[in-house]
Amino acid sequence: MLSVSPAFADTNPAAQTQNKPSIAELEQAVKDAQKTYDDAVVTEKALVQSLRDVEDPKHPLNVAFAAAEKAAGAAAGKKSAADQAVTDAKAKLATAVSDEDKAAAQQALTDAKAAAQTAADAKTTADNKLADAGKTRADVEVEISKKINKAQIAIKDALAKKTAAEAALADAKKEAGKGDCVPTGTLTAAAVGLPSKIGAGTTVDFTLRLNNSTGRTLDQVVPTAYPHATDKSGTKSVDQLLHLQWSNGTAWHDIDGQHHAGAVKALRTGAHADVKLRLTLDASAPVDGTGVVFVNADYKNNDGSCGGVPDAGMYPFQITAVGSKPSTDPAKPISTPSTQNTKSPAPAGANGSTGGSNGTTSDASGSLAKTGSSSAMPQLALAGGAAVALGAGAVYVVRRRKTTDNA
Repeated sequence: MLSVSPAFADTNPAAQTQNKPSIAELEQAVKDAQKTYDDAVVTEKALVQSLRDVEDPKHPLNVAFAAAEKAAGAAAGKKSAADQAVTDAKAKLATAVSDEDKAAAQQALTDAKAAAQTAADAKTTADNKLADAGKTRADVEVEISKKINKAQIAIKDALAKKTAAEAALADAKKEAGKGDCVPTGTLTAAAVGLPSKIGAGTTVDFTLRLNNSTGRTLDQVVPTAYPHATDKSGTKSVDQLLHLQWSNGTAWHDIDGQHHAGAVKALRTGAHADVKLRLTLDASAPVDGTGVVFVNADYKNNDGSCGGVPDAGMYPFQITAVGSKPSTDPAKPISTPSTQNTKSPAPAGANGSTGGSNGTTSDASGSLAKTGSSSAMPQLALAGGAAVALGAGAVYVVRRRKTTDNA
């Protein structure tokens, strides 16, 4: 029987936490609040600038006011001159002696009074136009000032909401960094293309596919893979005859002692990343022996949150004779009991589905095992005297060990 370690420490039931917003949702809330705040600031600045523009002498409102002011001044000058003409005509009439001079002076006074009335009317019209131009400009300034006041209130409100959103995110990140990492069914690992029958002495290539539907980008995902096999009796381990490697795209590397298959950086939500794996069976591998490849993954984010796939994916295969070709039928995954006592989701890619690939594969140095996260694949080995081995109908119970700091 496989030797197993305890899984992640039990976490709160989903029913108790399902109403809590995720870190991704809180990050989006911060972005939305920041955008609202930025938009309010931009609006306020634009309004302040429009008020300054109204004060520019070249602004149409000021040009119109200046023209009305000039016209009113000219009308006032004409009225003053006309009034003076009336005064002069009256004086001349008062000094006239002859009837002829008096008649001429009276006519001049009548004409002066008519001109003065015309000038007075023109001044009244010009004054009204000046008042209208001033009122129009003042109304525009008042309206802009009201909008500025509203914009400043909006800025204050947006700032308060932004501050609250940032505080909620900080608290959530702080809480996420405490205690054990939490396994999640929204990160899945699957072996794609592993044949269900592999001949002794054969090398086969397949893919470890990571699917991220956690709702956020995972900063670092460490995939893990481990091959295991027994002879036909199902009681003797022949692990030493199986060799597993992973590729970073340029070279093949042996799976390390922690069973890490490199690391994937910045795996976006809704995307997948593929890690190439290569399994080689020695020619001395026992015919009709049974093998299995376990796949899993852990993640750790820059904000301290971490977790991984709740259950190891198990892909069994049959060892066939030397020279036989690998089967075209892929190995089908065997479900493992969840550490949360809930049914595990189907492994990503198990049904041939694909998604948008994203993420960068790199070496596993500085990986999760060295940063306080759990190693997704415990050291699996046969334990003497313990029960059922890898024969037909065998059931593997693989539980992830509790998070420990291996740094």
